[in-house]
Amino acid sequence: MPMSPRLLRPTASRSGIGFDADAATYIRAVEAADGQALEPVVGVAINNFVVGCKADGIWSAIKASCLLMGARTLSGALTPLVGAAPTNNNFVSADYNRKTGLIGNGSTKSLNSNRNNNADPQDNFHAAVWVQTADANSGRAYFGAGAATNEAGATNFGRGSGGGLFFRCRGGLTQPSANPTGLIGVSRSASASYLYRAALTNTTVTATSEIPFSANLFVFSATNSAFPTSARMTFYSIGESLNLALLDSRLATLNTAIGAAIP
Repeated sequence: MPMSPRLLRPTASRSGIGFDADAATYIRAVEAADGQALEPVVGVAINNFVVGCKADGIWSAIKASCLLMGARTLSGALTPLVGAAPTNNNFVSADYNRKTGLIGNGSTKSLNSNRNNNADPQDNFHAAVWVQTADANSGRAYFGAGAATNEAGATNFGRGSGGGLFFRCRGGLTQPSANPTGLIGVSRSASASYLYRAALTNTTVTATSEIPFSANLFVFSATNSAFPTSARMTFYSIGESLNLALLDSRLATLNTAIGAAIP
């Protein structure tokens, strides 16, 4: 009888009993892209993240995602954890750090997630990134489809013109004043409102959803590299609505584990 996935100790081998099948498949793909094996402790950290997300009931909502950390090479980092691989627009190996993630240049670099803003139901959607280093400049998108204020159904967030963050999730612009690091994202599970999360806090925005703007979602910018950011990030996720606080907690643990595992 198959064993249920479980959290593993750092001494475990990725081929040992107990590794989650999705985590093992991802690790093998990263190692193929890297051309060499990951350290066992890095593999365990990734496995524990996947198993934890499944235990929290949020894994199935993730439809497109990359761990922009842990892998030995940029090619490995752009290997998708879930869904389609992103298209790399101008990132090079020097932009990638295994512990702290991928850094933009505020000009020419972005990732096309190859997932359309309308791929998930209008009122059942999330998007999130983990910002390791915030952008020091205003008017920069961390993520998005749609860039102009008159594009109905747009989803985007980043650092606004006022210096704090801005959020839209299928409509409903809001602009808090803070510019934190960590998990930043949105989740909509109703037509009348959505949540954004930043600085370990969920905030509800009352805003009627609009038909999703049809364009691929970009990371490190809005659609087609508009408003690119110089932030450094270690993760992105797109899909159906999920509990952002639970994702935040799992990513915090993963970031700490990866940082400790790599010299």
